[in-house]
Amino acid sequence: MSKRRRWIALGILCLSLLLSVVDNTIVNVALPTLNQDLGAGTTELQWIVDSYTLVFSALLLAMGHFGDRFGRKRALQVGLLIFAFTSGLAAMSTTSGQLIGARALMGIGAALIFPATLAILVNVFTEPKERAAAIGVWSAMVGVAVAIGPVTGGLLLEHFWWGSIFMVNIPVVIIAIVLGAFLLPESRDPQVGPMDYVGLVLSASGVGLLIWAIIEAPTWGWTSPAILAALVGGIALLAVFVIVERRLEHPLLDVGLFSNARFTAASLSVTTAFFALFGFIFLITQFLQLIQGYSPLEAGVRTLPFAIATGIMSPVAITLMHRFGSKAIVTIGLLVMAVGFVIAATVQVDTPYFGRVLISMVTIAAGLGLASSPATESIMGALPPEKAGAGAAVNDTTREFGGTLGVAVVGSVFLSVYGSEVVDGYRSLGLPPQFESIVRESLGGGLAVAAKLPDAASSQLAAIAKNAFVDGLSRGSLVSAAVVVVGAIVAWKFLPARAAS
Repeated sequence: MSKRRRWIALGILCLSLLLSVVDNTIVNVALPTLNQDLGAGTTELQWIVDSYTLVFSALLLAMGHFGDRFGRKRALQVGLLIFAFTSGLAAMSTTSGQLIGARALMGIGAALIFPATLAILVNVFTEPKERAAAIGVWSAMVGVAVAIGPVTGGLLLEHFWWGSIFMVNIPVVIIAIVLGAFLLPESRDPQVGPMDYVGLVLSASGVGLLIWAIIEAPTWGWTSPAILAALVGGIALLAVFVIVERRLEHPLLDVGLFSNARFTAASLSVTTAFFALFGFIFLITQFLQLIQGYSPLEAGVRTLPFAIATGIMSPVAITLMHRFGSKAIVTIGLLVMAVGFVIAATVQVDTPYFGRVLISMVTIAAGLGLASSPATESIMGALPPEKAGAGAAVNDTTREFGGTLGVAVVGSVFLSVYGSEVVDGYRSLGLPPQFESIVRESLGGGLAVAAKLPDAASSQLAAIAKNAFVDGLSRGSLVSAAVVVVGAIVAWKFLPARAAS
């Protein structure tokens, strides 16, 4: 394949990647609208975000293996078709339950798309430096998509109904399928062996149980029998998965890869970065709309600096990696993210956007760009090209697992702070107890109740709810900062400075 065609192929892969990542973030800007139109509380809003991620994460290893076995181009094309059909189902949903179900089905398509894009990339770009540059662009697209989602969602919500944020996927899918059919090469693992059905079931069940427990723990309680059973069951299934895979000649996943410090430390770095990022995004999109008063479009536009900073720093990180090594750049990137989260923790109700809000977002984005590109290159560089699907699936699973864990844990920390403070304030005003649960459930609910009260009580409750939200955001940001500092320590201690030749 000529150099020009290789980079055109990368453009198609990035367009396909954009779809699956944008759908992780485009919903966030619509959360206040969904709260109002579908009556979704905080728990349902989390499930609207996380049902997609749950299925996506649970099936990544299996779908990466399908790509290695049956062809990565084929996996990508089938995934895009599923994604288009289920996007239409999501757009037509009339209840939060239907939307949660449609989003879960979209996760099947995304699980086929995401690892296939990275696996095809590794097989198209075989020269190490050119591959690293291509991975830098691929990683930049992940960061760009994080911000494009809210902008696109805001623009659509400004002019159409909320279902348009899903309908927009369909024409993009058609473009990606048509271009990919002519311009993407097919590749597969020539030595796949018999199908590892046991590994498929164990990996999907184990990851799915763990993620379900993490998402539901804030509602059920971390010590509830159901959550403890799910956590123990998920860990047990994954332990059995490891035992089974170690005994197979052709396993779904070569678990021996995790004895490679480069592979394991890079995977943990990606997990911590996206844990912090997705937990923060879940809250900051609501902050921009409900506290700073921006429309969905205005809030989306204000996330553009995030995309710009990530898009610039991801390719720069690859250049710096060649000069200073992966260890230094990944560690510095995670520490820069931590600084951004600490700045975000100082934001108040009356803090202007052009100040600490913008500075925190740009700092977080710059750190993400620095950390994620070298970490992804380290994961994929530790594998031979024929195993690219499995490696891409591990990279994507750690990314999605971290993101899901972040939304669940940071959301739980936020809700514990917000719920406690807003209920205390609500009771201090002597308001009717029947509305207390609505106020506790979400800021949108609190402001809706406040709007129906007499002027004095209305302004007081609105102020209480907004201050409680900001306190929850602050605590959640500090948790995110602590997690990426742990990731930085792991990267510095275990990630090799450079790949072994």
